[in-house]
Amino acid sequence: MALAIMDSTSRYGLVSRALHWGMALLFVWQFSGAGARVLLEDTAIESFLWGTHRDVGVLLMTLVVMRALWALANASRRPPAVSVMAKLGHLALYGVMIAVPTIALIRQYGSGRPLEVFGVPLMSGGGERVEWMINLGGLLHGELGWALLVLVLGHIGMAVLHRRLTGHSLMTRMA
Repeated sequence: MALAIMDSTSRYGLVSRALHWGMALLFVWQFSGAGARVLLEDTAIESFLWGTHRDVGVLLMTLVVMRALWALANASRRPPAVSVMAKLGHLALYGVMIAVPTIALIRQYGSGRPLEVFGVPLMSGGGERVEWMINLGGLLHGELGWALLVLVLGHIGMAVLHRRLTGHSLMTRMA
């Protein structure tokens, strides 16, 4: 059986699945780092995981943009949503996945500090501090990050619940 790269009405293609599961692993890493930041402050594990937070965050933002563009390119071929609520849930996931790192980048820019990701300079720094940008990030980045975790857990829970209630596994579409 050949691996289909493009999505079909019955199953997501190789690119969609790679983006989905790759991002899932990176989100586990990101949420582990945030959890360690809260629960294991000033430990080696917190330092190790939290030290990658910006790099992984920028990578996730890049992947979510790629994933959204890929989804739009495959819109007519993709498996249909199982319900209006599922469609709204996915839209909420995409919205928050884009909002969280965007707010972090706004805060970073407003701080006037440089940003280097995986050794590549993205923002030179040295600019003036812009308080509203910093305040926006301080107010919303972390809270929306935790809201994203709740949405992700809800996404997983609904897939399991759908299987239990209908006997139909949605996992076959994405596995």
